[in-house]
Amino acid sequence: MRHTTAAATIISKMKPEKIGRTLGIGLRIAGRVAGERIAASAQTAPAAPPASTASGPSGNQNTDRTVGSASITRGLSGFLRPFRRVGGILWLEVTGSFFFLFALVAGVGLLRSRPAHLHGPYDRNFLAALVVIVVFSYLGVTSFWRARKK
Repeated sequence: MRHTTAAATIISKMKPEKIGRTLGIGLRIAGRVAGERIAASAQTAPAAPPASTASGPSGNQNTDRTVGSASITRGLSGFLRPFRRVGGILWLEVTGSFFFLFALVAGVGLLRSRPAHLHGPYDRNFLAALVVIVVFSYLGVTSFWRARKK
């Protein structure tokens, strides 16, 4: 006997556009509630000395905004920390790939400008291509090495 929940019945009869819209509204409401709870918990914690009552209501509003924005900043930085790490690793791997691509292009130039015999004089293009290959290969290897160490 198969039991279906009300949520499964509702979702199965909805159009995909309406599901996305419903989920988006739900996420916005959940984010607003979470932000209010974070702000409320930050206000109850003794983070700063209480403001004087002589400053009036505008002074309290400013402190509420700073406490709320500080907690939102802390929450966002905690949420984005894994993405920052993965983004750094991905950045290092992409730049390492570009370095190897430049070394490969310089390798093609090296093959074109090589002398006919190995003991002959080397021209400037050959030596420049050799230097570019060495430098960009080093940069590519160290970029991938740093990505593996993260």
